[in-house]
Amino acid sequence: MASAAVLRHQPAVHSSNFIIKANTTRRISSSLRLVVRAAAGNTEKMAAEKMGIKIEKNPDESKLTSLGWGCPPSKFPWTYDSKETCFLLKGKVKVIPDGESDFVEFGAGDLVEFPKGMKCTWDVTETVDKHYKFE
Repeated sequence: MASAAVLRHQPAVHSSNFIIKANTTRRISSSLRLVVRAAAGNTEKMAAEKMGIKIEKNPDESKLTSLGWGCPPSKFPWTYDSKETCFLLKGKVKVIPDGESDFVEFGAGDLVEFPKGMKCTWDVTETVDKHYKFE
């Protein structure tokens, strides 16, 4: 039985089949578990787990920060000890490879690869959030 929960701006979650108080966990069926918790400002959050897969709606900012890298506007040298692939979620960057007078600029929505051994300067012109992987 997979019931869709309707979130309300009240201390309970209502559905046609159940009511769950805020800050509780209930097993809805053998394979679906809903976790509802009230947050500051009376905004409710929900996590569902089915077959070992957990989906969290409106996760805390602290959880998201640990999944990637962020940087405010700044300028700094960087050396790639291994190949990096990154995807910018937001922001804008100019990268100036050492020994070059030109730069490469990229921003939110771009998937970028940097070769192993590259030395460069990062000029972050708009605050960056990115996902990345080193190989």
